[in-house]
Formats: sequence, C-alpha cells, structure tokens
Amino acid sequence: MELLKDRRVLLVGGAALALAAGLGVALVLMHGAKPPAEAPPASHGGLVVETGRADDTKLDAARPLRCFVSGQFVGETTLAECAKKNGVATGALDVGVDETGALAAADQAGLVLTPLPPPADAVTVAAPAAPTTTPTVDSAPLAVCWRYAGGEWRKQPGEITRNACAQQLYDGKCERPGGATYGRWGDETLRLVPGRVESSSDNRSFHAIIEQGPSCSIPSA
Repeated sequence: MELLKDRRVLLVGGAALALAAGLGVALVLMHGAKPPAEAPPASHGGLVVETGRADDTKLDAARPLRCFVSGQFVGETTLAECAKKNGVATGALDVGVDETGALAAADQAGLVLTPLPPPADAVTVAAPAAPTTTPTVDSAPLAVCWRYAGGEWRKQPGEITRNACAQQLYDGKCERPGGATYGRWGDETLRLVPGRVESSSDNRSFHAIIEQGPSCSIPSA
C-alpha cells in the first residue's frame, strides 16, 4: 500500500506501460505490411499507344465518305448509298480524295477527286512502246508508269522517264473541258487537263509540267 501511494512509482509504471503498448503496435504494423506477391503492372513494360488507321487506303463498306453526284457534293454516306444516289453499281464508282483531302466517291473522277494510289498487286498490262528518244549524257530518273482507267490502275511494263510516261499515257489525247485523266509515275500522280499535263507529289496539289503541242501531242523532253 505504501508503494501505491508513491507518485514517483506511478509515473514510472505508466511510462513503462505506454512504451510496451507502442512496441506492440509497431510489431503489429511490421507484420501486417507484407510486400506484394507480384510487381505492379507498370513495371512489366512501358505505355503503348496506338493511333490512326492500320491502312487508310482500304475502304470499309460501313465507313462514311464524301459523296458526289454529277460533280456536286451531296453529303457523307457509305459507298453503297453513294452508288445508289449515282444510279450505278458500287464497283462503278471512283474512290479517291477530294479537294479537302477527305476520302470521297464520285461517278467519275474528273476534277472532283483524285484516285487513290495503286495497290501493290495492281495488274501489269502490255502497252505500246514509248517513242524512242535520243539518249543524253545526263540520264533522267526512271520509275514505273501507271494508267488509271475504268476505276482501276494498270501498271505499264518496265521503268521509264516521266516524259516517256506522259507520252505513253497522253500523247494525242485531247482532254475535254472540265475533265481530267489520271496516271502515276513512281510516287507522282499525273493528270491530263485541257492543254497540259500536271503533276502532284501529295496527290492533292498539282502543277503543270508539260504543255501539249499541236493535235494534243506530248513533246519529247
């Protein structure tokens, strides 16, 4: 009873009990905080982001595109709906890019839209021999020449110069006003319009490269 009355003994005992309680809580927390069995997902690899379309030149039947009827824009529809508006079969429509750079379809290419570049498996067809030219010291670059007709690309045999390609495609052909006939030379899109041949490296912006001569002839380079 004497000990309980001693305030100093009470203070020491209280401090000892508080220390013991603190050690117990610390032990419980140490045992409860177990490391995760697996590493977090972020440690397995970096962030992967996929953007864009896998192949923008492949036309999805349900994908809306800009539809033209007789050269007039009539709204965005599917390819089948656009063909119905034009009164033709789906395969009879020309598909390409219009002046805005958007995918579009029309009853004929003309100046309304530019055909998409040819696919890798385009058909190679025999073509008349290009006019022979006198070889020069500085040889012009060579590339594959393509003809666009009937809504499809036709690969011409061999590799020739751009001027020879223009001769092969357009020599003696007089384009009607408001019309256009397309071709390709390498990565360039060629376009015959009344009186001249134009070229584009982006399939949208064209500039004149050859002026037609008498009877719509294509002069030699």
